[in-house]
Amino acid sequence: MGFLDAILGRSKPVRPDLDRLFALPSAAVTLQAAAGFEPTGLGSVCFASVEGGTFARIQEEARSLLDGSVEFTQDAYGYTWLLARHAPQDVAGLVNDLHAVNSSLEEAGFGPQLLCSLVGFRDERQRSLALVYLYKRGTFYPFSPKEGGAERRDNPLELEVRAMLGDDLTIEQDLSRWFPVWGAPGL
Repeated sequence: MGFLDAILGRSKPVRPDLDRLFALPSAAVTLQAAAGFEPTGLGSVCFASVEGGTFARIQEEARSLLDGSVEFTQDAYGYTWLLARHAPQDVAGLVNDLHAVNSSLEEAGFGPQLLCSLVGFRDERQRSLALVYLYKRGTFYPFSPKEGGAERRDNPLELEVRAMLGDDLTIEQDLSRWFPVWGAPGL
């Protein structure tokens, strides 16, 4: 941080630590034991789309890296989602794939376009839950949409999960940054 930044009260953003994703398998065990949420085997990466040949090459690299078990979609806001699939019990493999994709995007200069990654869970009552990693904050938060199609969240469940996983993950303390990811692939 420079002298002028200090005087004007600006701070450098937190540098994303992609290795924090490797805490997800132990968090999945905690979540399963404490609340009965099972991994779905689905995970996704969200990033702002970029036009051009380099980006198309990265998409092809991701497809070949993940043996074709990846889908790209675009949401209503224009963000690109990469969906990866694994066997539900292979959370570590899923996290490795998400980490590899994120690292590839970051190494190619697309780090600023990375928004979040998520891993999906479901319980015996068929409630959906995602553990979401925010790149720009270096933190996680739980997101649980209520069933029924309306864009409503299960806030009590999200707060319970926050309490359960405080020892496993770096949880985002600012609740206003727990952004809804409606319709996210992998949820």
